[in-house]
Amino acid sequence: MTRTTCQRRRMHPILKDALLDAAALLFPVRCAGCGADDRSVCDDCTAALAPEITARMLDDGTPVTTALLYDGVARQLILAFKEQGRTDAAAPLVAALAAALSSVAAPGVEVAPVPTTRAAYRRRGFDPVGLLLRRAGLRPRRILARPRPGARQKTLTIDERATNRHGSMRAKTALAGRRFLVVDDVFTTGATLGEASRAIRAAGGEVVGAVAVAYTVRRSAGPSELSRSGR
Repeated sequence: MTRTTCQRRRMHPILKDALLDAAALLFPVRCAGCGADDRSVCDDCTAALAPEITARMLDDGTPVTTALLYDGVARQLILAFKEQGRTDAAAPLVAALAAALSSVAAPGVEVAPVPTTRAAYRRRGFDPVGLLLRRAGLRPRRILARPRPGARQKTLTIDERATNRHGSMRAKTALAGRRFLVVDDVFTTGATLGEASRAIRAAGGEVVGAVAVAYTVRRSAGPSELSRSGR
């Protein structure tokens, strides 16, 4: 390696910070995680979002892999991304999702995002899961649709969520001979991922697993948890 190459590599972080500082002067922003000035996601929040790959399971036996705990900085960032349209702050979420996917990826397995509702798409102007997958360099297979809307999951109990989701999705085409990983942003009770998996299997497809960017605390202490890396 030449001295010039070494110098360029040493200068890269400095140049990056300089460019970010210049952009902050022209287009002031606040960190989507903590509200600090000058960065879409500050260094401290980025460090707090280091993926911790965790495995658990849906009630139907489908394995689920997640990367972050839906709390603190991760929760703030996901809400800013989804509900405030802070797509400029998506990079740590993309990295977390990519880490979870890479831990379970296999040849011939397609990535199937959970479809957003029409109302949510109109409200946000984009599909959060699809955007994260595309920025991770993947091509999501939009094989699922929502033929009927349901009540908002946040207002329901765990049992009511499963009932509300059942039958709310369908495959757009026959899926015999195809294998899928189902992807969502937040894993709470598993009702949404479970319904997406059911719809794929009903169309003849095979679901080899599911992936979510983050999981909620209520699920982490349940009997379905399998393991946590580094513990």
